[in-house]
Amino acid sequence: MKKLFAVLPGLLLLTSCNGWFFQASPYNPPTPFLPPTNTPSIVSPTPVVIGAATATPVLATSTNIPTNTPFNVATNTPIGPPTDTPSATSTVIVPVSSISVEVLGCNTSIDITHGMGEVTNAFVTLTNTGNLELTNIRTTLVALDEGREHPDKTVELAYLPPAYQATLKLTVDSTYQEETPIQIEISADGGLFQRVGEASCRDIGLFAPDPTSLNTPIPFNP
Repeated sequence: MKKLFAVLPGLLLLTSCNGWFFQASPYNPPTPFLPPTNTPSIVSPTPVVIGAATATPVLATSTNIPTNTPFNVATNTPIGPPTDTPSATSTVIVPVSSISVEVLGCNTSIDITHGMGEVTNAFVTLTNTGNLELTNIRTTLVALDEGREHPDKTVELAYLPPAYQATLKLTVDSTYQEETPIQIEISADGGLFQRVGEASCRDIGLFAPDPTSLNTPIPFNP
């Protein structure tokens, strides 16, 4: 008891310096305030890579060049010169007047009506091979041994449309029982077209055209 009374004055002396009975230790700083958390932060020994670039790589060009869609190579579709692809505006139709002549054959007969003896008849087919209608076509038969001029020496055709043909019968006065070289001349409003010659016109025989079909344009059937 005496010892307690002896120590007590010393304790009171120590507390009288700052008014606190227990003094805070200078080596224990106050605990800072931390927000409450359910899961404490754990420092992992494996470094954290921000962005996870290795898991999902992002390419800057992936949004501009689709890798799933193949590109069209220009060399797969060659582009030719402008003339390879004609257009309706660049097509120019050039007017062409053209006619072809085919000598089908000849035969001979006696023409008493015109006071002539033997005459030579030539059968020819005219075909309009151009793209213009031919008008006032004159077809004339000329014989090397021709005598008087026969009325049917020249036959006129009023018109012949494109892709049409007509068969004509031409007659000249010729020498009796002699070979008769012939020549056929064709002209129209556009002028002289051509001359066709036969050194010896072959006998047409039974294949002479029907007289009712002569001088009539019909569609050409190649």
